Amino acid sequence: MQSPSDSIVSVSDLSKKYRATVAVDGISFALSKGEVFAFLGPNGAGKTTTVEILECLRRPTGGQARVLGYDVSKRSDQSEIRKRIGVLPQDFNAIDRLTVKENIDYFGAMFDHQLDANKLIELVDLKDKTNAQFKTLSGGLKQRVGLAAALVNDPSVVFLDEPTTGLDPRARRDVWNVVERLKQQGKTVFLTTHYMDEAEFLADTVSIIDRGKIIASGTPNELIDSHGGKKTLVIRDAGENGLKLLPLGVEKAELRNAGDIYVPLNNGADLSHILVSLGQTGLANKEIEVRRPTLDDVFLNLTGRRVSEEGNGA
Repeated sequence: MQSPSDSIVSVSDLSKKYRATVAVDGISFALSKGEVFAFLGPNGAGKTTTVEILECLRRPTGGQARVLGYDVSKRSDQSEIRKRIGVLPQDFNAIDRLTVKENIDYFGAMFDHQLDANKLIELVDLKDKTNAQFKTLSGGLKQRVGLAAALVNDPSVVFLDEPTTGLDPRARRDVWNVVERLKQQGKTVFLTTHYMDEAEFLADTVSIIDRGKIIASGTPNELIDSHGGKKTLVIRDAGENGLKLLPLGVEKAELRNAGDIYVPLNNGADLSHILVSLGQTGLANKEIEVRRPTLDDVFLNLTGRRVSEEGNGA
């Protein structure tokens, strides 16, 4: 474990207030070189505010934050931070009538040192779109251009703020693939997201923020083991009648997703008993699976709420 002074990013008791509103409330965490760190939480939790402080776009109200050893509060350090980081903001856009390569060259011209545009295009798997105008690209492809632009100065740490919001599942996976390539190259990635599956798939470490406070930190597996709860038996498309067919002694079964039955499991013996009993009912022909807890369950268990597809906690 690195000490905060050795970390790529180190945050200690950081806070940000807007008059009576506390956006970030005394949070602390650190990123090691070469890791993918996911800052996970619903919209309005404080994720983007924290990132903007680390990118030197906002000043903190209290606490301390350092990026690559530089203090984000010191004006003399801010220019050094900006030279050494890459940023993909939530609302990334580029010049519509320029091609993919021309846009990347345009962003690269802002830095003293820039990587070869063609190599970046290959990295984000856009070779067949090199000469396509930006305005002709799908949302997912535009995000990949944004990723290339964020890497154009060969940054030591890359900030990706909600990089897959609004994308369809296939486009999200394409962005995930690019993030995995960055990880293979040893880049440090700071990822903010409200998608629990995204954090679980990509991140080495996760901090969950809610209402400005970090409520849990660790690897995805550590968080799931500590806060995820029990495994669940899922009986697909069983409906209300299926609940009535469950064997005696089964407690806390729930109907979800317009017809799926979820049954919490205490242990292997519990599972065996239920499966044997189901074989004697009309549920024997239903699709059945054992579901491991996820980060979505972690958030639910810690806060009593789930995060919707749109990022709202409810």
